[in-house]
Amino acid sequence: MGDGMKLIDVAGAAIVRDGRVLCAQRRSGKSLAGFWEFPGGKIEQGETPDQALRREIAEELRCGVQVGERVCTSEYDYDFGHVHLTVFLCHLLSGDPVLTEHAQMRWVLPVDMPALDWAPVDADPVRLISAMTF
Repeated sequence: MGDGMKLIDVAGAAIVRDGRVLCAQRRSGKSLAGFWEFPGGKIEQGETPDQALRREIAEELRCGVQVGERVCTSEYDYDFGHVHLTVFLCHLLSGDPVLTEHAQMRWVLPVDMPALDWAPVDADPVRLISAMTF
């Protein structure tokens, strides 16, 4: 991490349903526009990653998730800051994901996930999840 670089602690949800994983594409006008990512967001001060993920998914996708096992934590230096991302396997508890913040969402088979153009910090979790069977 570069000196004086802003640290951004983020939690991401690999939401699994019927053997597929929900992948979301960042909309234009946002940093990393057009790249695919796991839904989620910044962990606020005083929040656990689990709490942050449930809050962010409720805000972003208007649904409830059960946060399960941690897939991995990855880091990447972007021009806007150093992102520290922890991705968790999640399952829907209530509602269906609603498109509010992203350009599009897709339910993708794990083996097909690497074909999408992912944000750099998502490379490790995508590699690990693409080898899983649900």
